[in-house]
Amino acid sequence: MARKPGSRAEITGPRLREAALRLFARHGYAAVSMRQIAAEVGVQAGALYQYIDDKQGLLFDLMRAHLEELLADWAASSPPAAPAPARLEHFARFHIRFHLTRPDAVFIAYMELRNLSPAHFAVIEALRRRYEDELEAILRAGQEEGSMAVPDTKLAAMALIAMLTGVNTWFREGGRLSRERVEDIYVDMVRKAVAG
Repeated sequence: MARKPGSRAEITGPRLREAALRLFARHGYAAVSMRQIAAEVGVQAGALYQYIDDKQGLLFDLMRAHLEELLADWAASSPPAAPAPARLEHFARFHIRFHLTRPDAVFIAYMELRNLSPAHFAVIEALRRRYEDELEAILRAGQEEGSMAVPDTKLAAMALIAMLTGVNTWFREGGRLSRERVEDIYVDMVRKAVAG
C-alpha cells in the first residue's frame, strides 16, 4: 500500500490502531466510523487508507495481534516440564496477568467476533483454539497423572478460560482485593474445579 511522501507511518500506524482499539472497546465496532478514528488520530479520514485496507481489516488486525501476542507470551513464559497442577497454576496466573493489562483488547477479542467476515473469523478462531489447546493439554496430563478429573477436557478448558477472563469484567485497581489476592483465589477455584 503506497503512502504519502513524508508521512510518519511508524507513528501514525500505531496511533491509528490504539485509537481504533479504544473507540471499538468504548462504543462497539459497529458504532465507530472511520471518520471518528481519523479525528482521534488527527488526520483526514481518507488518510487512514494509507495504513489500512478497511475497517473490517482493522478489527481483524487488532484481534489477530492480541491473540498472537497472547500465544507468544505464553510460549515464552511456559515453565519447563512440571507436574500438571503446577502448570495449571502457572496458566491461571499467566492468563489473569496478561488479560488485566489489556482490557480493551480483551473486550474486543471476545465481544466483536460477530463482526468479523467468515474468512477473518476462521483465522481468529484457529488462534483461540491454539490457546485453548494449551490448557487442554495440561488437563489431559493431569488426568494421566491422576491429579485431575474432568469429564471432558475440551469443555473444561473453555469453562476455565471463560472464568479466568471474567476477572476483566469486575476487577479494578485499588479495589477490595489486590491482583495477587485475586490470582490466589482464582488459582484455588481452578484447582478445585479439576480436583481428582
